[in-house]
Amino acid sequence: MENFYTDNPHLKFHLQHPLMEKIVRLKENNYSEHEAFDYAPMDFEDAVDSYDKVLEIVGEICGEVIGPNAESVDHEGPQLIDNEVKYARGTQENHDVLTKAGLIGMSLPREYGGLNFPMVPYVMAAELVSRADAGFANIWGLQDCAETIHEFASEEIKAEFLPRFNKGATAAMDLTEPDAGSDLQAVQLKATYDAQKETWFLNGVKRFITNGDADISLVLARSEENTTDARGLSLYVYDRTHKAVSVRRIENKLGIKGSPTCELVFKNAPAKLVGETKLGLIKYVMSLMNSARLGVGEQSVGIAEAAFRESVKYAREREQFGKAIIQYPAVYEMLTMMKVKVDSIRSLLYETARYVDMYKAYTFIQHDRKLEAQERDEMKYYQKNADVLTPLLKLFASEYCNQIAYDAIQIHGGTGYMKDFPVERIFRDARITTIYEGTSQLQVVAAIRGVTNGSYLKLMKEHSERAVKPEHEYLKSLLEKMTDQYAKTVEKVTEFGDNEYIDYQSRRLVEMAGNIIIGYLVLEDAARDAQYTNSADMFIRKGRAENIASVSYINNSHPKDLGDFKMI
Repeated sequence: MENFYTDNPHLKFHLQHPLMEKIVRLKENNYSEHEAFDYAPMDFEDAVDSYDKVLEIVGEICGEVIGPNAESVDHEGPQLIDNEVKYARGTQENHDVLTKAGLIGMSLPREYGGLNFPMVPYVMAAELVSRADAGFANIWGLQDCAETIHEFASEEIKAEFLPRFNKGATAAMDLTEPDAGSDLQAVQLKATYDAQKETWFLNGVKRFITNGDADISLVLARSEENTTDARGLSLYVYDRTHKAVSVRRIENKLGIKGSPTCELVFKNAPAKLVGETKLGLIKYVMSLMNSARLGVGEQSVGIAEAAFRESVKYAREREQFGKAIIQYPAVYEMLTMMKVKVDSIRSLLYETARYVDMYKAYTFIQHDRKLEAQERDEMKYYQKNADVLTPLLKLFASEYCNQIAYDAIQIHGGTGYMKDFPVERIFRDARITTIYEGTSQLQVVAAIRGVTNGSYLKLMKEHSERAVKPEHEYLKSLLEKMTDQYAKTVEKVTEFGDNEYIDYQSRRLVEMAGNIIIGYLVLEDAARDAQYTNSADMFIRKGRAENIASVSYINNSHPKDLGDFKMI
C-alpha cells in the first residue's frame, strides 16, 4: 500500500524540531484536557505519537484514494447543475473518506469536534494532500476558514458553525469581485442591516471564488455607506442552507480543475457578522489571507514533491543511447537542483508554521489569562517574524514549485507534454500558485517592508549567532559575507530616498534576503541531520551566485534609469 507520509522521512524530521515541545505544551495548555477528552495527549511524547499516527492515516488516504483519483478528477471536473456545484466523482470520494476519518477541522479545539492540532502537523497533512492532488487540496484546505471563525467570531457563531466542519462541512472565502481582484479595498458587495429582523443581508457579485458553493462561506462586504476604502468593510459568515446565493458559472481553468472556481450572485442573502464592523479587511481578512498564503506555501511544496518524484522515477526508467537518462550530467544536475529547492522551501514552510504556532498559542492563552511580560515579548517576536516570513514563503515556494514542475516536463521530454504522464497535470496545477492569494509581485510588496525596516537583517544576524558543526563553518562564513553584502546593497538602494526606485529594486532585494534566510534554515537542518548537508551547500552557493548577480545589477542602476522602462 502506498503511503505518502511513511515514504517521506523529511516530514517526520520537521515534526521533531526542538521548538515543537514548547509549541505542543502551549497548544495543549500544559496537557490539561486529558481528563475531559480521552484522546487528548498526556504529555509531549503522547502528542507527537498522535500526530504521527494521524499523518500516517492521511498519507495512506493520499496514496490509496486521492492520488489515484487525481487524473479522473482532472478530466471530469465539477459540474454546474441548477445553479449548484456537483463535484467530480473522485472529489466527492476524497472528501467523504477524509470526513469519515475525522480529518476535517483538524486544528479546531476538541470541544468543536477537532483534534486540536498545531499548525505544523496540520500543514504536513496539507502538504500530503497537495502532493496527491493540488486541486483537491484547495477544497480540503479551506477548513482554514474555521480557524478565522474560531479566532474572531462570537461564542454563538462558533457554537453554530464550528462543529459542522468535523462532520464534513465545506468552506469558502468570498473575497474577490469582478472589479476587485488583488485590491480588496475596492470590494462593493453590499451588506445592509435590517434592525427589525436583526439580520444582515448581502447583495452583489463575487468572482473567482474557490469552492464557491460551499456549506459555510466567509464573505467580505461593504457595510458602511459612502465609503470607498478598507474602513468600510466587514466580514460575514453565510450558511448555504439559506439558498440565497446562486452560482452563475464555474470557470474553465488551466489547472486545479477539480476545484470549482465560481462566480456568485448574492440576493438578500442573510449573514452573520464576524467580530466588529469596519474590521473585515483590516483585521480579519488579513489574518485569513496570511493563513491562505501559508496554505499556498504548503500546496507548492506538495506539488514540487510530486513533480520531483515523477521526474526521478522517469529518469531512472527512460533509456537513451544505451543508458538511463539519470546518468547524464544535464539530467542529474536538474534532478539534484530540484531536490535542493524542495528541501529549501520545505524548511522555510515549517519554520513559518512554527512561528505561526507560537504566536497563535499565546493569542488564545491571553483570552483566558493575562500574559506574563516574557510571554508577551515572545508573542510579539513570533508574530512579527511570522508576518515577514509568510510573504517570503509564498514567493519562494510558489516560484520554485513552478520551476520544478517546468523542469519535470523537460526531463520527461515529449512524453511530458502528453497527457500520458502525471507531470502534464502537475505542471498546469503549479501555475496558479504564483497568482492566487496574492501574486508574486504582491508578495514582494509585502516583503519589502522586512527589507526596509531591518526585520530580515535582524533575523539573519540571529541565525548567525547559532552554533554550527565545525565542518559547516565555511557555509556559515559564506552566509555572513552574503549578509554584509545584502546590508550594503539595501543602503545603496535606499540612500536616494526614492520610493519608486525602491519598488523597482524590491524583488532583487527580497530575493537576496530569502537566499540568506533560507540558507541559514537549511544549514540548521544539516546540523540536526547530515543528509541535508548537500542541500545546504548547493543552496547557499546557488544563492550566493544569484545575490552577486543582483548586486551587480543594482550597482549599475540609478533612479534616472526608471524612465527607460516607461516607454511601453
